[in-house]
Amino acid sequence: MSTEASDHFVRVRGASENNLRDVDVDIPRDAMVAFTGVSGSGKSSLAFGTLYAEAQRRYFESVAPYARRLLQQVGAPHVQEVTGLPPAVALQQRRGAATSRSSVGTITTLSNLLRMLYSRAGDYPEGVDALPAEAFSPNTAAGACPRCHGLGVVHDVTEELLVPDPSLSIREGAIAAWPGAWQGANLRSIVSGLGIDIDRPWRRLRKRDRDWLLFTDEQPSVLVEPERDRVDYGYYGKFWSARKHVMHVLADSKSERMRERALRFVEDAPCPECGGSGLRPEALAVTFAGRSIAEINALPLVEVVTVLRPVAELPEEANEVAVRICADLTARLEVLLDLGLGYLSLGRSSTTLSPGEAQRLRIATQLRSGLFGVVYVLDEPSAGLHPADAEPLLDVLDRLKASGNSLFVVEHDLDVVRRADWVVDIGPGAGEAGGEVLYSGPVAGLEDVVESATSAYMFGRAERLEHDVREPEGWVKLTGVTRNNLRDVSVAIPLGVLTAVTGVSGSGKSTLVSQVLAEETTAVEAFDRLVLVDQRPIGRTPRSNLATYTGMFDAVRKLYAATEEAQERGYGVGRFSFNVPEGRCETCQGEGFVAVELLFLPGTYAPCPTCHGARYNAETLGVTYRDKNIAEVLGLSVDEAATFLADVPAAARSLGTLREVGLGYLRLGQPATELSGGEAQRIKLATELQRAHRGHALYLLDEPTSGLHPADTALLLRQLHRLVDAGNTVVLVEHDLDAIATADWVIDLGPGGGDAGGRVVATGTPAEVATAPGSATAPYLARRLSGSRT
Repeated sequence: MSTEASDHFVRVRGASENNLRDVDVDIPRDAMVAFTGVSGSGKSSLAFGTLYAEAQRRYFESVAPYARRLLQQVGAPHVQEVTGLPPAVALQQRRGAATSRSSVGTITTLSNLLRMLYSRAGDYPEGVDALPAEAFSPNTAAGACPRCHGLGVVHDVTEELLVPDPSLSIREGAIAAWPGAWQGANLRSIVSGLGIDIDRPWRRLRKRDRDWLLFTDEQPSVLVEPERDRVDYGYYGKFWSARKHVMHVLADSKSERMRERALRFVEDAPCPECGGSGLRPEALAVTFAGRSIAEINALPLVEVVTVLRPVAELPEEANEVAVRICADLTARLEVLLDLGLGYLSLGRSSTTLSPGEAQRLRIATQLRSGLFGVVYVLDEPSAGLHPADAEPLLDVLDRLKASGNSLFVVEHDLDVVRRADWVVDIGPGAGEAGGEVLYSGPVAGLEDVVESATSAYMFGRAERLEHDVREPEGWVKLTGVTRNNLRDVSVAIPLGVLTAVTGVSGSGKSTLVSQVLAEETTAVEAFDRLVLVDQRPIGRTPRSNLATYTGMFDAVRKLYAATEEAQERGYGVGRFSFNVPEGRCETCQGEGFVAVELLFLPGTYAPCPTCHGARYNAETLGVTYRDKNIAEVLGLSVDEAATFLADVPAAARSLGTLREVGLGYLRLGQPATELSGGEAQRIKLATELQRAHRGHALYLLDEPTSGLHPADTALLLRQLHRLVDAGNTVVLVEHDLDAIATADWVIDLGPGGGDAGGRVVATGTPAEVATAPGSATAPYLARRLSGSRT
């Protein structure tokens, strides 16, 4: 065995993935290694794009070709050589799976154990045979409720939606869901022919007739007599109940406008047959510890442990199967409680989880997997975490390392970095200004690297954002709020200042700000408009990008259409869009890539052979501005474009605000699908900042600093304070102590998460909240305000 392969280091030579500049670096195994640097510096390109991708490539070489088709591959990295690399597992930040059938229980595999418990040790009704484990799953044919097919939700109409004004008669349009024009007249004639009074107010019709008109599946044909003084003949018309008409439109109509209208009369409701559990009655009849599996799935995890622990502690001879399964479930659940996730339930849909919650669930699952000798590559595991929740996470990571594994952690939280054994700092800037290893070694040695932004913030050289605390100009008062885990909460939101809403994960912050405050303030006269800046994608396809979302691309296309060459050819603005036939490459339809199907190998994507990824046809690319065609402009970074388009006011304004929120490294044509939630949120904020601000707006942001380096956080906070100085009100849901410390007002929720949260623990200036008793935020905020780093 070579020395390099056996000296406990992973050695990377010539890494050139994305913006990495022919990087050589040695990284220790059996250690926690933090990859740091400003956003866009190249951290993820080294950790995920190079190290994890190379480990996965090697694994796939050992897999039979036909099996590779079933596995998601990330592609071979651009690197000359990597030695000493063990197998790797990636735990990335991902939004909840796009399926309502995925839940906390399925992500953690705890559902499998719970179904086995009910199958093998449940209390069955007398005379009922034992059910197999799959009968307790809503995702199998054996277990799914036949009414809702295991989803637990039905989409149906209600009388209140179908008939919004019961004082009207049928002739006056009481059944709002029925079609208009001649179809509506036809239905009214049919109803009249059935002997139902169409001129009587709806509420005065017999209930039997009302129910039949709205919900029947019957479709009788009725002779409609010609109207008096008309020479045309009568005809047979077919009746459609309001429900049948709505469902027919939703199932069969090709008209988006008709479908949108029909959806107004439909609501989601818990399935009446399974009570929202998605299970058959036979499974729901089986109990354990006096509860059905649906009831256990609905409990917070902390209560599930309380139910199962007494059984787990019984001697095995009492019931070996029950004791063993409960002991295993309890041990696994306690890891989740340690990670601050006790407020979640097993039945909680994965679509409602934050990226941080989903990643912690996967980390907990890995802790029980028993793997050793593996590299775990983690993507900002502390993102979205209150400092109190980050501490137990670090304990879990230590346990993974102690089991004989290596941890490669992409991280911005300096408290997490301080706990690492080794740090690899990439920079000095982002994009083209980054991609170099500034330092690789023990954490203490980073202090001497003066060009490192991470070093400046970690060792106290960076200038902290300071400002005088502003006085509120007024208050918006919310009274008696009850939603999710908020219980009869009353709180006042100050106007004309920056407010941080804080608290541990699950304490009710997002419910208060993104739901309640967003809804209640639409009618408040103090605000001219509401701006909700969330982390949802700016588009769902690669056709949406940074330039199109901000509106900057309109200015660029006008610039090209105004060139002498374009005018000679008769090209208008539309010609320079890759979404229209005139300008786009027809081979790839303006996508820039084509799908390649390979026999016995997974399908893949390759640059379009015609336009080579440019998206446009050759004629359109023939028009240049300052020696660049429009595809080359889309390939520029925001920083590069700011110079190239400096004299184009509409574009320069957009580019300037994007740079101000730290996004100078992104390419103008970067597809929306490649952007993180934090990047999407800052693009939305920049789009708002570039507009002329008139009046008083309310800005609501949910964890805007998530995934940001402290240097980028400082940039973002300056822009938010600019908004306040311009007369607006800004409210942040926030965990970052730098952001909280610079707020004018703090509202701290808690004291815990889930049922243990939902209450206002403290309000006041940061200095006042830092001394509040019973606040999980207070001790960390006090430490930040004192300037302590320990």
